[in-house]
Amino acid sequence: MIVRDENKMHGTERSVSAEQWTSVRMLLADDAMGFSFHITHIKAGSVHTFHYKNHFESVYCIKGKGRIEDIATGEVHEIEPGVMYALDKHDKHTLTCDEDFVFACCFNPPVTGNEVHREDGSYAAPDEAA
Repeated sequence: MIVRDENKMHGTERSVSAEQWTSVRMLLADDAMGFSFHITHIKAGSVHTFHYKNHFESVYCIKGKGRIEDIATGEVHEIEPGVMYALDKHDKHTLTCDEDFVFACCFNPPVTGNEVHREDGSYAAPDEAA
């Protein structure tokens, strides 16, 4: 059994941050669960474009408000607590944060914890990861 407390993981090697967000990686590839699980905090007023070409991601909103735009279709969906979105087609998307967001996120294949967003908004494929 794996038991972890997000509150104790900030500032550890499992907490990854950039200027506008922090992601605590509760489960990673080396936990051998077949997916990774993250709690991600994103600051209000920020806008992010991602394109996970090599991973599927599902995201559940715990806190905050904003919207997600599917770049391919132009379709925009409001995001607020209780809303989940799944990037089942490796969808390139833009996330606009009107209020501070807290998300629970799952990635498949699982991330290792060493990934960084590449210029195109993606993570490297697992066999390309350092």
